[in-house]
Amino acid sequence: MTYTEASMDALRRGGDELADATVATLFARGEVGTLNTLMRHVSTAGAPLPDGLPDVAREYLEATRVPPAWVDWEEMERARLFFIDNNVHISTALSFASMPACYVVPHVAKLLSAAHGLKYPSKRMAETGQFTVYLMRPDAFEAGSRFIPAAQKVRLLHASVRHHLGRAGRWDTDALGTPICQEDMIGGQMFFSLLVLDSLHRLGIHMSVEGAEAYYYAWRVVGAMLGVDQEAVPKTLDEAREYLDLYMLRHMGPSEEGALLTGQLIDLYEEVVPGTLLDPVVSALIRHLVGDTCADWLAVPRTRWSAVVRTLPHLLGVLETIEDRSPLGAWALDRLGHLTSVFELSSLTRGRVMHYAIPEQLKKEYGVSSTVPRTRRWTPPAATVSG
Repeated sequence: MTYTEASMDALRRGGDELADATVATLFARGEVGTLNTLMRHVSTAGAPLPDGLPDVAREYLEATRVPPAWVDWEEMERARLFFIDNNVHISTALSFASMPACYVVPHVAKLLSAAHGLKYPSKRMAETGQFTVYLMRPDAFEAGSRFIPAAQKVRLLHASVRHHLGRAGRWDTDALGTPICQEDMIGGQMFFSLLVLDSLHRLGIHMSVEGAEAYYYAWRVVGAMLGVDQEAVPKTLDEAREYLDLYMLRHMGPSEEGALLTGQLIDLYEEVVPGTLLDPVVSALIRHLVGDTCADWLAVPRTRWSAVVRTLPHLLGVLETIEDRSPLGAWALDRLGHLTSVFELSSLTRGRVMHYAIPEQLKKEYGVSSTVPRTRRWTPPAATVSG
């Protein structure tokens, strides 16, 4: 599929018909509070829905309780193995590349700043990390899994933001598009898939073509479950590059909200890093992954650690070579990566389960009350040139 300014403009007007209608009905009937209370008990797929759940919510949950019929389960298993092999690196990329990339799109940063809960970076990062972990579990789409209910709740959360900002009359739809529109949802899917793969490559991580393609495929499945238009979403990594390049050229730039959110992110991870000596590594790593231009837009501090961080790909490249050549080394590094990821997520969640509740109002200023075989090394698709 070829993406143009006109096709992207059309995507800016689209939301999520099913979730939007569900949320509109819940607010019209005053049932959001009841839904949030009862949805805390909807945490595993296949469990009986609680009594007293609003009818429209029950219908929505029934309609979205299974993954798309086209899912290739062998490909999803390859994605899971890729995640196991690279979990700590993926967590790093999500934290220090994907989230800042969201903030470098001014209207997305503005939107993220609109919700009460999203001003707390630990909650935002914990929800993202927990969601990814749920996705990559062996039983992610089976009875008893936590991923499907999480996806259902996130989809309603997005719809609630569209509902609030649309009713407030303080979101310039003509200039900014529908809040969390199809263009932005696909853009977010690119941030959490292709941009993660780009970041792993930049860090010197060895990836197979099969593993990279499978990881991207898994996020296509996620997008489908979050209401992304499957006729418009890129099907291949080459198409994904074309889409992401055009999306960023259309929208990226500096903003006060983007700098604020990035500052919160840096402060959060400086607290997670033991002591204070290594605190500057956080800013240096963000700069390394997003580049100096975007880092300057986001007011990321320049530190003397940048030169040290630039050597990281060489160190990781050595470790990756050990992993490629030694089964014992691969096991040890995978185990270390798993433990590091668990520590990071537990530090963010503090042992809590994130529930993705529907916000009943937004901020006042918006006026709203085993590893994959390494048969071929993957390299990112070349940048595209916008006509």
